[in-house]
Amino acid sequence: MSTLKEVAKKAEVSVTTVSRVINNSNKVSADTRERVQRAMRKLEYKPSRVAQRLRGSKGRSKLLGLIIPDIQNQFYSNIVRGIEDVAYKNKYAVILCNSDENPNKERFYLDVLRSESVDGVILPPIHQYGKVLDECLIEYGIPVVCVDRKLARESVDAVVVNNHKGGYIAVSHLINLGHEQIAIISSSHQFSSFDDRQNGYEQALKDNKLEVNEDLIVEGDPRSSEQAYKLTKKLLEVSPRPSAIFITNNLMTLGALEAINEMNLKIPEDISIVMYDDTPWATAITSPLTVISQPAYEMGRRAAELFLQRIADPGRAAVQVSLEPKLIVRKSTSFARDKNNGQ
Repeated sequence: MSTLKEVAKKAEVSVTTVSRVINNSNKVSADTRERVQRAMRKLEYKPSRVAQRLRGSKGRSKLLGLIIPDIQNQFYSNIVRGIEDVAYKNKYAVILCNSDENPNKERFYLDVLRSESVDGVILPPIHQYGKVLDECLIEYGIPVVCVDRKLARESVDAVVVNNHKGGYIAVSHLINLGHEQIAIISSSHQFSSFDDRQNGYEQALKDNKLEVNEDLIVEGDPRSSEQAYKLTKKLLEVSPRPSAIFITNNLMTLGALEAINEMNLKIPEDISIVMYDDTPWATAITSPLTVISQPAYEMGRRAAELFLQRIADPGRAAVQVSLEPKLIVRKSTSFARDKNNGQ
């Protein structure tokens, strides 16, 4: 592997000049910069990130840590894309980790990212009331931006969707179609996003003088379509059977659809479905799904921008950005049977 001295010798400049080129100093002329870069290419020289950090005027690593629950979930893939595009534009490399909604794994990666001297971390926190971010990052002065989910306290930058509104408009749409027995497949209240969606569901029922029936509320693992399959079967055994189900993420919807098909029920004739999230496959099934769409890419982009603003101004007050969800009506929802057919 080539050294800094070898590059300097090849380009006929000092080691200091090579260092300035690597760190994008404006003290180097365009001709000299090109000569040094040409020498680096010929010698296949790769600057040490650690050395760059030590030489940098502010000690920046130009590394951004990113922890998400599951890269296979397209919603999070789109968030990652938004973050990476902004990071790359600003010469930051992204270290991506999957937590699998496992608190121990989340803590492990937080410790790893801190040891790698990242300039900050973006993540959807697993537990909105937890202290792990304080213990692993905040107490060490490492900036944190929450995305998709937030902490119960508002002392950390966050970019979320108005999930309460999303749940509210999803259920209001079903109520306006005449549905009264509306089930929900939610998840643990430790996740702020699912907590807010369920609160929106309950608020819509109460505002329309409908009962919040605990038998129609089930909680599953947001990463598990298999569990959602079992929970859907359980809901469809309730008497009277719900005429509609609000499912609070895309992976759980897959399991619900499998259960509905297995029971030979038709959508929307036998049961209406609203899914939180929009995915390409949502329009590919026989009855395209009515969804609550989230601006995932925009969430990622705004989270990365908040990170950069925090780097530029460490002392500013925490910012809470709330983006708007959107109801997209498709064929998976229709008028309730008793309203439409007199049954």
